[in-house]
Amino acid sequence: MRFARFVASLAALFAAAPFALAQSPAPYPSHPVRVVVPFPAGGTTDILARAIAQRYSEAFGQPFVVDNRPGAGGNLGAELVARSAPDGYTLVMGTVGTHAINPSLYAKMPYDHVKDFAPVLLVAGVPNVLEVNPNLPVHTLAQFVSYAKAHPGELNFASSGSGTSIHLAAELFKTMAGVSMQHVPYKGSAPALQDLVGGQVQLMFDNLPSSLPLIKAGKLRAIAVTSATRAAALPDVPTIAESGYPGFEASSWFGLLAPAGTPAAVIAKLNGEGNRWLASPEAQQKLQAQGANAAGGTPAEFAHHINLETAKWAKVVKESGAKVD
Repeated sequence: MRFARFVASLAALFAAAPFALAQSPAPYPSHPVRVVVPFPAGGTTDILARAIAQRYSEAFGQPFVVDNRPGAGGNLGAELVARSAPDGYTLVMGTVGTHAINPSLYAKMPYDHVKDFAPVLLVAGVPNVLEVNPNLPVHTLAQFVSYAKAHPGELNFASSGSGTSIHLAAELFKTMAGVSMQHVPYKGSAPALQDLVGGQVQLMFDNLPSSLPLIKAGKLRAIAVTSATRAAALPDVPTIAESGYPGFEASSWFGLLAPAGTPAAVIAKLNGEGNRWLASPEAQQKLQAQGANAAGGTPAEFAHHINLETAKWAKVVKESGAKVD
């Protein structure tokens, strides 16, 4: 009798085993991951997102698919991710605009840039470059300022959208240099650059990676970079700070974030693989050739960086008087 009960219990155990295994969560990622880029294809956000998405796809054996969702200075794409399931299968390539500038610039935000997101990895830092259409008769920053003061309100500067570092870098420069220029916002760097090359606008403070090929091809003229030090990709181009405006610094950064509540194990897995790639000579050379500097670090360090940048850009927004209704 006891033996029969033992056999019955054993049979029940084996019968339940497949069900128990079926309930075990599959290792992450078990299906494609969407990486939302809140700007059009061709800009710096897109370039960097595709670079790290390719690395993740190779490392994890699942596609990391870039999904461009431009609009409202990056707010539309960021909001989409903030409202997505916190399972690690929807990420956003956030920027200094979506996660530091916009909260101070926009009267109403569709998301909380801190509470609605879980920082994953700070991917790269990028200098902006003041560049002009070659038909503009200026080659130095001093010449540019003289020309702008002689033609107040006649120069149109493009940006990748209101609230981006490209926009705010120009607003900050207007304040420091005392020049009057008109802002023309676009839905990303790519369409803005197209009009800059075509002469519809005269200048832009673009992220270096998206403009570097056009500068090297002679289609745009680089006047100065906005970082504290010169860019390795353009070593002969001076900084704005060394060209007569000490203290000027308006660099951009880009990093991956997930919806708040995403499991810590998923974030740790993405962060670890991302840091391994960013530390590699291959990644550093690739990013540097594109005008970007590899970053990295822990999610906590990225969160701290966002807090510092939010305070910094709130001051710039206030001093420049820039706003978006």
